[in-house]
Amino acid sequence: MMFKGRDVISILDFTSEDLMKIFRVASEMEAYVKTGVDLLRDRILALLFFEPSTRTMFSFQTAMYRLGGKCLVFSGVERTSIAKGETLGDTIRMMDGYANAIVIRHKIEGAAKYAAEIAEAPVINAGDGSHHHPTQAMLDLYTIWKARGRIGGLKIGVLGDLKYGRASTSFIFGASLFKPETLYLISPPELQVKPEVRDKLGEMNINYVETTDLTNVIKELDVLYVTRIQKERFPDLAEYERVKGSYQINRSLLTGVKDDLMILHPLPRVDEISPEVDETRYAYYFEEARNAIPVRMALLKLILLGD
Repeated sequence: MMFKGRDVISILDFTSEDLMKIFRVASEMEAYVKTGVDLLRDRILALLFFEPSTRTMFSFQTAMYRLGGKCLVFSGVERTSIAKGETLGDTIRMMDGYANAIVIRHKIEGAAKYAAEIAEAPVINAGDGSHHHPTQAMLDLYTIWKARGRIGGLKIGVLGDLKYGRASTSFIFGASLFKPETLYLISPPELQVKPEVRDKLGEMNINYVETTDLTNVIKELDVLYVTRIQKERFPDLAEYERVKGSYQINRSLLTGVKDDLMILHPLPRVDEISPEVDETRYAYYFEEARNAIPVRMALLKLILLGD
């Protein structure tokens, strides 16, 4: 599928070949993450963030600036017409008239798809409820590819909130596109993946194992993708209280793991990775966050200019 004008709603809208195209362009963009390149002059990107964000919002903004473009930034509703009762649909229609592309984050699942149905400009999903976060998965996978030269054939563990976490769901699907040797889904029983995720993994013929015991599998892993247990996603705070602090990665836990184990995390972290891990060779999560710039530069270039 051609990239120009393309919406980005789910990682499953892409093939592994599509993602490799993004990765190759991201490698080219690495040269410009500090200096910039004038590719998107006079293009405007609308950033509509109805939920809090640090890395996603600022990395999209930085990516657009480094490409020579401009941004309209909407963060929170207090100072906008939504506070007066304007609908999401009308807001999207207005932004569609102002910008060449729209990035949206919203607490409601399906909001990005709804925006894409309304807007003529391409829409990029920056997180919709507990549903999808496709560009996060792109930069996560780019980090693995950049370090290992491949994604397929690896033993990959995904740890934490696999039920409500949109980053974990998108990463599970994205990694599955590359056919891992084994996918370990590690969570408390209350936070196991949703049935539709299991169904999709079965449809994709992915070899996966569900477990609650990290210590039993960590020495097998090439990649460990850690996610926080997100208090804000729980409909019942009593459920959160039961599962918070279920796992913590520390130095003692890493005894005997593979020398080239990669620990990833979409951030922010709370207490699931001890700061003492930051100085180990296994910690890739800050590099992962930095990789957001070239990956999102690549995506914006492809969507607004084409292949």
